[in-house]
Amino acid sequence: MATRTEWFEDFQKNISELIAKSPAADIERNVKAVMAQTFTKLDLISRDEFDTQAELLERALARIAVLEVKVRELETAVNTGRASAE
Repeated sequence: MATRTEWFEDFQKNISELIAKSPAADIERNVKAVMAQTFTKLDLISRDEFDTQAELLERALARIAVLEVKVRELETAVNTGRASAE
């Protein structure tokens, strides 16, 4: 008589073979193929690409804030110069 471990291993092997030969395996492959095709059509990026773009955006926003301050200063200087000239 087979030991309990051998029986379980044999049972697991038989179930695995049954699943591999069943329509479930085909369905799983088809679903994976459809999902892969769908993801390929979507405009997705990797997490690394997202993080890089987020960092670039942060730097751009910081630079814009600095430039806005400079523009306000220049506008003030121009307006003050006009007021003095009048």
